[in-house]
Amino acid sequence: MGEESIQQGKSGLKMQIDPPSPKSLQKEWLGLKWGMVILPFNPILSLPGLLFALFVTWKKEYKRLFNSLLGLGFGILSLWLIVTTVLADNRGEAALGLANFLPYFGVLLAFHLLVPSISHLRQLAWVLVLGSLLITVLGFGQIFAGWQSPTFLRIIGSNLMAHGRPEGRMSSLLMYANLLSAYLLMVLPLSLGLVTDFYRNWQRDRRRFPTWLLGLLGITALGNAIALFLTDSRSAWAILFLIILVFAFYWGWYWLIGLSLGLAGMVMWASWGPFAKEPLRKIVPDYLWARLSDEMYPDRYMTAFRSTQWEFAWNMMLNRPLTGWGLRNFTPLYQAEMNVWLGHPHNIFVMLLGEIGIPGTILFVGLVGWILFNATRLLLLWSDQSRSPKKQRDHLLLLSYLIAFGSVTLYNLSDVTIFDIRVNLIGWIILAAIAGIVSRYQRLLPPLRNLQIAVK
Repeated sequence: MGEESIQQGKSGLKMQIDPPSPKSLQKEWLGLKWGMVILPFNPILSLPGLLFALFVTWKKEYKRLFNSLLGLGFGILSLWLIVTTVLADNRGEAALGLANFLPYFGVLLAFHLLVPSISHLRQLAWVLVLGSLLITVLGFGQIFAGWQSPTFLRIIGSNLMAHGRPEGRMSSLLMYANLLSAYLLMVLPLSLGLVTDFYRNWQRDRRRFPTWLLGLLGITALGNAIALFLTDSRSAWAILFLIILVFAFYWGWYWLIGLSLGLAGMVMWASWGPFAKEPLRKIVPDYLWARLSDEMYPDRYMTAFRSTQWEFAWNMMLNRPLTGWGLRNFTPLYQAEMNVWLGHPHNIFVMLLGEIGIPGTILFVGLVGWILFNATRLLLLWSDQSRSPKKQRDHLLLLSYLIAFGSVTLYNLSDVTIFDIRVNLIGWIILAAIAGIVSRYQRLLPPLRNLQIAVK
């Protein structure tokens, strides 16, 4: 395959566009793809492909990974987490908490080498989006027809519960409705990006891009949005609204922006309006305003409120600002103080501050933020260049990935999803894909204090 290169302005820097994946990593890339095909349906059965891709990539490329700034940063963060575990109030819980972070650092470092081009980014998006179609179909069957998994599938981790978990909220094959929300928030932007990209190609060449496939993508995107609504998660509703606004702005559908803002205003006023909200409550379904205003569940205890949990985790940080109390230590400390078991404080950043301290949280946020910062710089660079069809496609796909990761990050401001292997793994792989593109095209970006994320 020939190599195409482009030049950035007057800097003379060159890069190759969509080179073939190195032959030495082709099998690992296939293992990653097949693992991602199976992962949403059954995490256990997905492990052979994912672990093969992970361990063999590390075996082949460990020198490159250890010699990279990204590898150094996550290595330091790993050591810090181990130190906080040794100093933790409950070392056993903290040691278990390491499993929610250390393996995924390895996933990020290894898998970002397996996504070195836009074509790999697009293939991964197709895998995630098409898999979500069956997840949403099962969710609809679960809610409206009472579908549930037979016993033998439950034993191996594919648990579809009739009418959802909790009852009345769609959870599909995931353990809980909030976890399905997080999954769909990552997949929906990718499905919207793919349907936009495919539609543009379909307009140019309808023989090469079949109408039925365009329809399938459209149905998948719509199904993702409806399923997200049926999870009954207030945070997911708010982020869904933001996703719609971003894509409406990208499409130039300003009428949709106006309509969305108007409808959102009606719902918010019916929920929290200081006056004249009763007439609106006759128009807006109580399913919306009662859920948003918390009037649907008026008998909740103070310990169940997120504000109470956040204040407790914040005080944990104030008492031990340097090292925190240790991973997973929020739960036993909260239970001892409030006499209520709670798995996490429903905000990953407040949780990290309380459990690994200020330095560890800054390092964690800094490493992830550095990847996203450079990806955003690359996105802006591509938007400034000639708007050829290829540039439009590349820009749209990277934008979709950034929205996907940004959506699940926003969701973690009111929940913590790292304890579910599927949601956590998909989130880290999406970040790894973004990091792979940043690494591949880093040379196009203007120097910034001579720091590079690219693997040397």
